[in-house]
Amino acid sequence: MDDAGQDGTSAGGDDAAPDAGPRPAIGVISDVHGNLPALTAVLDAVDAAGIERIWCLGDTIGYGPFAAECCELVLARCELVLAGNHEVALRGIDAGNPFGGGAGAGLDHAHATLGPAQLEALAQLPSFHVFEAIEAYHAASFDPVWEYVADPAAAAMHLDSQRAPLSLVGHSHRQLAFWRAAPGGRDMPVEGGPATGQEPVRLAGRVVVANPGSVGQPRDGDPRAAWAVLTPEAISFHRIEYDIDAMAEACELADLPPTTAERLYRGE
Repeated sequence: MDDAGQDGTSAGGDDAAPDAGPRPAIGVISDVHGNLPALTAVLDAVDAAGIERIWCLGDTIGYGPFAAECCELVLARCELVLAGNHEVALRGIDAGNPFGGGAGAGLDHAHATLGPAQLEALAQLPSFHVFEAIEAYHAASFDPVWEYVADPAAAAMHLDSQRAPLSLVGHSHRQLAFWRAAPGGRDMPVEGGPATGQEPVRLAGRVVVANPGSVGQPRDGDPRAAWAVLTPEAISFHRIEYDIDAMAEACELADLPPTTAERLYRGE
């Protein structure tokens, strides 16, 4: 696992690690990717729902032109913030940009526009945090930064390493939920899959891994910003429209590749 582990600090509010339970509803977001219009729409929806706690599973920056603005909002509003692969790549960018195409252009733009305090704050974020009853990763339990939990085979590997009844992951930019019946462990089949448009996924009697989807760059064919709500009983999946035209205009003004904006309209 990444060296920022169970004792990794939270961001937003004070420096104490957040207590995962017992808990009121928690808004779960991930993969904002510098998309301020989408982030603002999601945070407005979270506020309208009366949800006070928010967790972010990483990749606040990258691709989009609003790295500094999104960083400021996420660090201020979220009690838990993880580092995604884009934040990890940013730490070593002085030795060379590891990404190409739109990802590389977005990382260069983030590096150029983030302030020193923001760069330092992002550099201190852990890529996973383990509570007693919940595990939170950017990517996967078997690789918190780079691997994907996007199909039953990867979900089985993830659940094999998961110790808590529930884990949350991002990185794939898709709303997903996989589970095994508990008890039973590795002997039980993996169930679940895409969660878009489904009823809330109940947690009782299961070992579950869930992905809230991407706020700023969904890749499931639905261009609406994605997020999830976690309660003690279930996790529910939500979408909300935002001003993609404004985001596309900002991408053009920032001289980002045309594909950065084009893919937002297609949800890919």
